[in-house]
Amino acid sequence: MTKIKGNNVLITGGASGIGRIMGRMALEKGAKSLIIWDINEANIASTVEELEALGSVKGYKVDVSNSKMVEQSYQQCKAECGDVDILINCAGIVTGNKTFDKQSLSDIERTMSINAVAPMVVALQALPAMIERDHGHVCSISSAGGMIANPKMSVYSASKWAVIGWSDSVRIELKQMRSRVRVTTVAPFYIKTGMFDGVQSRLFPLLDPEKTARKILRAIERNTDFCGIPFPAHFIRLCQGLLPQAWFDKIFGDWVGIYKTMDHFTGRKN
Repeated sequence: MTKIKGNNVLITGGASGIGRIMGRMALEKGAKSLIIWDINEANIASTVEELEALGSVKGYKVDVSNSKMVEQSYQQCKAECGDVDILINCAGIVTGNKTFDKQSLSDIERTMSINAVAPMVVALQALPAMIERDHGHVCSISSAGGMIANPKMSVYSASKWAVIGWSDSVRIELKQMRSRVRVTTVAPFYIKTGMFDGVQSRLFPLLDPEKTARKILRAIERNTDFCGIPFPAHFIRLCQGLLPQAWFDKIFGDWVGIYKTMDHFTGRKN
């Protein structure tokens, strides 16, 4: 079991959405300190103000797509707060619902750098010390879009597939080292935080942020290797393996409507 109580918790994208909710819950569970990384200074300030009554909170403006800033910010956090015991890679973006041929190079590079490369760069700062102490946990938030190909979110899906492959590979490496450092990969369905406003789903309702944040922290505490939310999403992967692709496309893509979920996507307005 991984205890949140008494440990330093760093959450990227921690000033909004489920990152902010998980930060609050971590403090409620007795985290020694909560370290918030985010790009939005106003959100950082309001989150720190809201949560400081629950415990020690430090907020830093960090652009996780800037590797040099990540390195410098981590060293600053370590000097001011001590080693990170639990890292939650939560920062992420989705740039729209255009088909791939209409994507811009800047959108591709930005999506991949924030969603796929940044979790690796941030983990690279914390993981060596965790291994040396034989204590720590790295949790990375991927997406159900990292398990199932979906039209009008090809670049986002690519970035989240990358997270799953990287994160689970690191889990196996640590297991082979016989390290006590643990890795949890989380793949939630669309979460109702505003990031995916306009999404329409006949398969599962959009996930409640509070319940989803609670499930993610529970997965960390239980040292769960892989956590799909909701659980029945695991069976979609099973069907992918068992059904011919044309059948899967027809049943889940067309009849169930997975391939139409992004048709009316708007995302956050600001």
